[in-house]
Amino acid sequence: MNIIAFDLGGSGGKVILGDFTNNKLSLKTLNKFEHSAISINGGLYWDILQIFKELSAGIKLAIKETNDSITSIGIDSFCNDFAIISPFGDLLTQMHSYRDERTKLHMDEIYNIMSPNQLYNINGNQNALFNTLIQLAAMNCQNQSYLFENGNKLLFLPDLLIYFLSGKMLTEYTLASVSQIYDYSIKTWNHEILNNFNIPEHLFADIVQPGTVNCTTNSAFNISHKTKGFDIVSVCEHDTASAFLASPFNKNCAIISCGTWALVGTETQKPIINNFGYHFNIANEGGYEGHHRILHNVMGTWIIQEIRSAYQAQGDSYTYSQLEALAEQAEPFQYIIDVDDEYFYAPGNMPERLQNYCKEAYNTYPTTIGEMVRCVYESLALKYFWNINNIQKLTETEFGIVNIIGGGSQSKLMCQFTANACNCFVAAGPVEATALGNILVQLLANKQIASIEEGQAILFNSFPITEYYPQNIELWKTQYEIFIKQYNLK
Repeated sequence: MNIIAFDLGGSGGKVILGDFTNNKLSLKTLNKFEHSAISINGGLYWDILQIFKELSAGIKLAIKETNDSITSIGIDSFCNDFAIISPFGDLLTQMHSYRDERTKLHMDEIYNIMSPNQLYNINGNQNALFNTLIQLAAMNCQNQSYLFENGNKLLFLPDLLIYFLSGKMLTEYTLASVSQIYDYSIKTWNHEILNNFNIPEHLFADIVQPGTVNCTTNSAFNISHKTKGFDIVSVCEHDTASAFLASPFNKNCAIISCGTWALVGTETQKPIINNFGYHFNIANEGGYEGHHRILHNVMGTWIIQEIRSAYQAQGDSYTYSQLEALAEQAEPFQYIIDVDDEYFYAPGNMPERLQNYCKEAYNTYPTTIGEMVRCVYESLALKYFWNINNIQKLTETEFGIVNIIGGGSQSKLMCQFTANACNCFVAAGPVEATALGNILVQLLANKQIASIEEGQAILFNSFPITEYYPQNIELWKTQYEIFIKQYNLK
């Protein structure tokens, strides 16, 4: 059986062909591309048409590779960002990036309507300026509410790509669940939030559950791509939801899905919404049935990516392996930062930002790229441990394993630092966790496996896991105490 997974992250995308034969799964990457948000007149936008072009190119390769024998495709990506479509199918808006600062401009006005505490008590979503609700509220503040009328529909990024393939408008549940508008208790949009923010419910397409086949590629697409067509499965379209499904250690385990963002959390049977979670801004996020997520966003490899991009712009290109080697040579614990400080959130000249931040904290700063990268990796590991401690308290669970999945699991240095900081066994992998979770749900929809657990066992036997054990425990314990005190983390 041939299955396509399209996995789009904040810095790149992949079209991956999965072959499921004799209870073994193998992957082949057919199209891998880089992309980034584009800054225009102070706004930050995704080039959604170029993204679709890359998706189409990968599908064409899959059609050729399989002699037009594709069973289905699933699409996953980051959440919250959207475009608006007219009833006639016209793309009415560009897609703003979640890092666009338009929401920050109207923050006070927005939170005067409903406070962060009020919002959290309804759905337990992380309070963040990138949430869909806050983006829509900012549009209201900028007199763009006319876009919410006349039968127009909001489509989240993966659902928009599905619309391009099929002509059908849907909203997948895991995307809805992190919009800050969804209500787990009634399993649909919260009417109080919609009314208070003057957002009409008809703006949203019908919600569908992951693991269902709701449409196929349409005739126009089939003709242009010379294919007989194939099913489109609504997978866990929020990439973190897909990634967590691929963890073979998801019982009493901390999971870190590490890419541009690092999502630090665990799985639970149901939401946990209380004052402790609100205080630490711990998110509740929907997943495949029985796979609810409790987690917190950490900046992830974003700062590393931006440092690398800044040096590339100056003509100095480094691979991630080279950056890691240079970081290993740098002296340990010269500088520790809070990676989640909003100072690092927006793109642009990250080496200078890092140096300014360290200068204010230490009266000195890293001067080499190796020192910068080591600073970020050490700081990430310490922030992971802080979040894991909070999530253990919230869930009343003690984690015996930390499973780092996704692209970040390839960083031997970061994985070892995490084992050191957490004083815990770290299992690294699978690397393509998001695509694998995407494919697991397609296998379920196609009745090739009977449960997620059966699929996870297949993944465990099909893809390597690297083990890391704690080192220099007392040194890291001391540095953690310094870190907590320095940044007043409680």
